[in-house]
Amino acid sequence: MLFSSTVFLFYFLPIVLGLYFISPRPIKNTILLVASLFFYAWGEPRFVLIMLASIAMNYVFGLLVDRDRHHEKKIKLWMTLMVFGNLVMLGVFKYTSFFIENVNSVFGFSLNDPEIPLPLGISFFTFQAMSYVIDVYRKDGQVQRNIFDLALYVSFFPQLIAGPIVRYQTVADEIVDRRETIDDFVSGIQRFVIGLGKKMILANSAGYVADQIFGMPAGEMSTTLAWIGIIAYSLQIYFDFSGYSDMAIGLGRMFGFHFLENFNYPYISRSVSEFWRRWHMSLGSWFRDYVYIPLGGNRQGEWKTYRNLAVVWFLTGIWHGASWTFIAWGVYYGVFIMLERAFLGKWLKAMPSWLSLSFTLFVVIIGWVFFRADDFPYAIAYLQTMFGLHGGPLFDQQALYYLVQYGVVLLVAIIAATPIPRIVVGKFLSQELDDTKTMSTRRIVGLVRVSGVLVLFFLSISYIVSSTFNPFIYFRF
Repeated sequence: MLFSSTVFLFYFLPIVLGLYFISPRPIKNTILLVASLFFYAWGEPRFVLIMLASIAMNYVFGLLVDRDRHHEKKIKLWMTLMVFGNLVMLGVFKYTSFFIENVNSVFGFSLNDPEIPLPLGISFFTFQAMSYVIDVYRKDGQVQRNIFDLALYVSFFPQLIAGPIVRYQTVADEIVDRRETIDDFVSGIQRFVIGLGKKMILANSAGYVADQIFGMPAGEMSTTLAWIGIIAYSLQIYFDFSGYSDMAIGLGRMFGFHFLENFNYPYISRSVSEFWRRWHMSLGSWFRDYVYIPLGGNRQGEWKTYRNLAVVWFLTGIWHGASWTFIAWGVYYGVFIMLERAFLGKWLKAMPSWLSLSFTLFVVIIGWVFFRADDFPYAIAYLQTMFGLHGGPLFDQQALYYLVQYGVVLLVAIIAATPIPRIVVGKFLSQELDDTKTMSTRRIVGLVRVSGVLVLFFLSISYIVSSTFNPFIYFRF
């Protein structure tokens, strides 16, 4: 079920909200758990069994780790089996076809591909389940003896399929005891509508341009058209994923949960390291706290630090998908992160801000080519076209067409990817009105705020009704 669907907006969400708020507190979690399982089962009911198996497995490991925390050998055994069990489950469903394809290619075998379907969001709920057991082991969170509460943490529908990756320690208390407020509910609605607008108006418009251009043979497009295509994709993936995160955070607030932020204007970064502190922040912090630091972080000398960075970025690439293009994308960023640690970071700090910003955007946009391309040959050919190495024209009629037809919406998206709209709107609709403002002024400001949210909502609905099926990009991961 998609957040950006009439079924979710006009049936599922109103019914769940109604049942939740009329129910006594002891059964509120039950309402959310049943709703979350139904939400996940909407498309493929069989995949619910996989998620329930993950919940049951990690529930048992959490109990064992808590019970045997004073027995070093036993707790190491449980943690090893927990990591192994989760990674095997993830590997079987996500990487079996990739493994068989490469074994057949390298060794000349003819193994049959079972073509195991990929459960939606398996990377997200696997990482969340693992973080629960690790947090219990580290005493960063209390063991959850109520399996239904743990199931709610893993399966809670706002962030189930595409994040943000919610760490157990950040919501453990709210699962057991939380208070819903009118302010949270109103801000949740506003945040959800903003995310819906990002998805339907900006991401889908940019995505149409990107899909059309990337659907062409790379050697048949002009250099300008290739740049339009990858810029459109850069905007699509940002507004698609940050829009989903906004909707998830907003939905969480409606039910009294407070999820951490997942994006912070990554396209204004002045270094690749800063970009990854602003992009998909929940994934970056997960790898930092559960992989990089346990490996030793930067505490064991330069070479081991680079080794740890290489491991993290290899895993980051392969986490996103079972393809060599994703692995190359992760390694690509790992190389730049290591270069920044070695010397490039100092150079970027010394540069004028516009130059370091331009350099970072250039690196990020080039990286998105590998992320978007279906295979290496197309990625290389596309890059060659971007830099005029294919012998094609610099500019053509197709490039002119996309600039004329979609130039305005792409320009709006570029501006919306910066803090400029937030600053402008924040000054106009500031809640911190001083005492000199009259009550009528406050009411006008409130009316403008509500009107803006309503206009954005109805505009998004019009896009939903008139658009074709366009799922969130990160559903694949």
